[in-house]
Amino acid sequence: GGQDPRGTSAADGRAGASRFLLPISECEFALSTILSELQKDPWPTETTERPLRCTGVAVSIAAALLEATYPNSGARLMMFVGGPCTVGPGQVVGRELAEAMRSHHDLEKENSTTKHVKKAMKHYAAVAKRAANAGHAVDVFACALDQCGLLEMRALTATTGGALVMAESFQNNVFKESWRKVLSRDADGNLSQAFGASIEVLTSAELKVCGAIGNVSSLNKKSTSVAETEIGIGNTCAWTTGAIDSETSVALYFEVTNQQQAGAAAGGQGQSQMQPAGGQRYVQLLTAYQHASGAFRLRVTTLAHQSSDSNALSEVARGFDQEAAAVLMARIAVHKTLSEEPFDILRWIDRMLIRLVSKFADYRKDDPSSFRLSSHFSIYPQFMFHLRRSDFLQVFGNSPDETTFFRWALMRETTTSSLIMIQPTLLAYSFNGPPVPVLLDVTSIAADRILLLDTFFHVVVFSGETIASWRKQGYHDQPGHENFRELLIAPKEDAAMILKSRFPTPMYIECDQNGSQGRFLLSKLNPSVTHTTNQQGSEVIFTDDVSLQVFMDHLKRLAVQS
Repeated sequence: GGQDPRGTSAADGRAGASRFLLPISECEFALSTILSELQKDPWPTETTERPLRCTGVAVSIAAALLEATYPNSGARLMMFVGGPCTVGPGQVVGRELAEAMRSHHDLEKENSTTKHVKKAMKHYAAVAKRAANAGHAVDVFACALDQCGLLEMRALTATTGGALVMAESFQNNVFKESWRKVLSRDADGNLSQAFGASIEVLTSAELKVCGAIGNVSSLNKKSTSVAETEIGIGNTCAWTTGAIDSETSVALYFEVTNQQQAGAAAGGQGQSQMQPAGGQRYVQLLTAYQHASGAFRLRVTTLAHQSSDSNALSEVARGFDQEAAAVLMARIAVHKTLSEEPFDILRWIDRMLIRLVSKFADYRKDDPSSFRLSSHFSIYPQFMFHLRRSDFLQVFGNSPDETTFFRWALMRETTTSSLIMIQPTLLAYSFNGPPVPVLLDVTSIAADRILLLDTFFHVVVFSGETIASWRKQGYHDQPGHENFRELLIAPKEDAAMILKSRFPTPMYIECDQNGSQGRFLLSKLNPSVTHTTNQQGSEVIFTDDVSLQVFMDHLKRLAVQS
């Protein structure tokens, strides 16, 4: 409803498209009738074949309709995908079930199952570019047990800022709750989102913007604020995204200009001629978007930050934000996966970490035992340890579609949510008192406690062996065991709060110690106790991965080398 935002000429051009696109007020009854009468396609499909799906053509036609009728006006194109595209442009797999969907191993070897990948990526990237140029977002809801081709369709959401939801079926709670959140409204009855956003960066002379990493596309706008060094989507000072909400986050990367570095290196006289150390540096963000009410808004955010001489390490250390730095590094690492091998990215993370701690730690040369990190850097190495083991860089056990989904989420979420993805949170519930945070370590598992793991994508309630045994015997239903009943309920209530507030809705898992689904917890824990350590009385993880302690020992040894 509301006034047509496109003007008279666009409205005149609507004549043909009005057969397909109408305000909900004019077609609500007809649309509801169509949806209620929808039935499964009766056309028979052979048991040895996949259904015919022309997803690539469908999204191209939908994007063309929106381009023609609502250019440069807020719009979302929503795709509900129940399986892979098997015919036409955007095809990701053949119709015969004998042809398997591509895996990470296939992509690495570039064998026959990857023959559709590059052509499909090219098709979806072209559609995404058209949608981004028109200011529209493309959402993908992929609900199937098999892969749907999210790897090939990555550009649709990554370029336009659209939502990506992955579930096992459309009856699954993950899809239903995520779908409700996309359509949620604020107190005024407007959708809790904004459309057609652009972000422009202006800087003072001492800073240059290297680029942005997030679900955005470049506006190719040049200015004196643009750096020659390119990080992420660079060579521009402005970016666009088709949709934003309160959780949307874009990482911006800056560099200090060579002039400033030369001035700082020249000593006191050079600094007085340039910008004095300790002076203010400025960054201004111009964020323009269309509110869900139809109004266009511009938000201007100006940031002033005191700078210091790069040789004054103590001052630089005081301004170091470990959490933000970890997320910024994670986004660069994920962006690198588009063009580099995972092994090379892991080596790059290691080199950057060694360079950082060797510069800011206190130690004696060639004496690892003297190594000390200040509180400003103390938890950063463990973030990098968990990033190296995360699903963003370790693809074993995940399909290409799952990896694409995980990486998409990191590119849009806030620092707090991104840190949960990198280093999940673990709460312990016991009879000894209220729930307490515990180490993300295998030693945190105990028979008489319940653990609540939040990985952002999964919420796991893990019952210890004794707790599970008591529950199976029904003690919580017997009088006199109210404390046990409350202990069982507490983590479930906290898990429900996480599920209610998060988008996309995480998968909820209840499991017991020594149960098959316990792998969701064990795969995230630091393997401080393994089958090779022979430590008695503790849960054991069968893995060859190094523990955090071994990782830190290696880091100390390499950092203090002459």
